Amino acid sequence: MVDAMDDHTLRTAIAAADGDDPYRALRDLHHARVALLRELDRAEATAVRRARAAGSSWQLIALALDVSKQAVHKKYGRR
Repeated sequence: MVDAMDDHTLRTAIAAADGDDPYRALRDLHHARVALLRELDRAEATAVRRARAAGSSWQLIALALDVSKQAVHKKYGRR
């Protein structure tokens, strides 16, 4: 599985959907999705930490993430 999703890897996985082997296409797309979501989660956590360090309230962060204040605090509040 790929740890850092790059543009080439993502495009290859998407292109595989039109390939001759649908099983491989599904596996490649699934692995790309998992890697991309993992990378996005790390980036979001970093952005939340930076926002808090800069003085942003949990309410403002929740608004930016389109979730409740309680949800964002539960996910990131004790890290």
